[in-house]
Amino acid sequence: MEERWSTEHILSLAPDAASQKAAGKLSAPAPWSAAGTDGAAVWGECRGSGSTPYRTVVELATPAYQCSCPSRKFPCKHALGLLLLWSGSPASVPDGAEPVDWAAEWLKGRQERAEQRAVRAEAPADPAAARRRAEKRSARVAAGAAELRLRLADRVRHGLADQSTAGPWEDVAARMVDAQAPGLATRVRELDAVPQQGLLAEYAMLHLLATAATRLDELPAPLAATVRARVGYTTETAELLAGPTVRDRWQVLGSRISPMDGGGDERLTTRRLWLRGAKTGRPALLIAFGRPGQAPELALPTGQVVEAELAYHPGARPLRAVLGTRYGAPAAAPDGPPPGLAVAEAVAGYGTAVADDPWLDAWPTVLTEVVPVLSEEGWHLTDGRHTVPVHRAAVPETALWRLAAVSTGRPLTVFGEYGHRGFAPVTAWGRDGRPIGLTTA
Repeated sequence: MEERWSTEHILSLAPDAASQKAAGKLSAPAPWSAAGTDGAAVWGECRGSGSTPYRTVVELATPAYQCSCPSRKFPCKHALGLLLLWSGSPASVPDGAEPVDWAAEWLKGRQERAEQRAVRAEAPADPAAARRRAEKRSARVAAGAAELRLRLADRVRHGLADQSTAGPWEDVAARMVDAQAPGLATRVRELDAVPQQGLLAEYAMLHLLATAATRLDELPAPLAATVRARVGYTTETAELLAGPTVRDRWQVLGSRISPMDGGGDERLTTRRLWLRGAKTGRPALLIAFGRPGQAPELALPTGQVVEAELAYHPGARPLRAVLGTRYGAPAAAPDGPPPGLAVAEAVAGYGTAVADDPWLDAWPTVLTEVVPVLSEEGWHLTDGRHTVPVHRAAVPETALWRLAAVSTGRPLTVFGEYGHRGFAPVTAWGRDGRPIGLTTA
């Protein structure tokens, strides 16, 4: 029998709170018929207002969804309701069933499309044309970075307090987009929101990045790869997976879904999934994107373990990765929380990471034996000897009170991101050893 997901994980797949609420009303057996699962997919028919029930199927590995309802949300309330039924009422969704015809047809078509994409990815490319495109872009990026250095120097020359000649940064960001440097554009847009006391530091880091972008050929290969990624160069998934991969049993430490970073386009959303290898101990960050009205497709249950191959994006401090071949469905992790660090060790670990990547805002970290504390200065995490502040801008107030409720004043294990702005908790392990997400609505 496959490991069935928790209610918390299923609700984290919803595109919005309204879908979560609607799915809860469909989580009982009454509206469902012909429901079943073969371990790889779940399907069922849901009675609606019309004469024909809605046909819903969920492929569990990705996961992926299909429903005959007219909803533009993805996954729809029927897919979420079916998963809640599968999770909470196993007798209503029996194991070992064969997919009904309409579900089998969709699953087969999905597999065929995946195979076709793999064939297209293996099609030979024109190396000469690719080289010409790369050279043309490199020249544009270098010119854009040089212009950005001049703009930053002008602002400093006139003085940070003198706003008479300082317009919004949006025009400069648009120039970076024209220069095919979207990473620089994102960081430039963020300057308008930086408090004046922190502006010089942001200028300095952005100037350092722009300078590095004009000297890529002079940098060590790992650092050059980091700069290219920060500037906005991307590597195709197929290209990454064709290179070295790391096979391990990856424990899912946590996930967060949020409006897409950069570009000001809040219609898109991102899901971040943090993993850690059981054998290698390496952290990894998977990022999936969702279109308007749709949650990002890739989702893995927090606290579970998936055996798979990952391919890391190149860099001086590799973290972001793409998911390759999986070897079986996610399984329950060993009992208890993952091993973690004391606060002082976490601070030192972030310092080491920043030495490799100066533009690193935060590093995934598991803190052990810490207690959440609210004082006049705000929320903190302490292990009795050292204390780190909570990065309030990255964590909703409800999540912090939830963390305090899980702790009840006792030490616990917390996973999150630690950086120069503080610690942003994502997952906590209570006294029973079960993971509790702190980012679910």
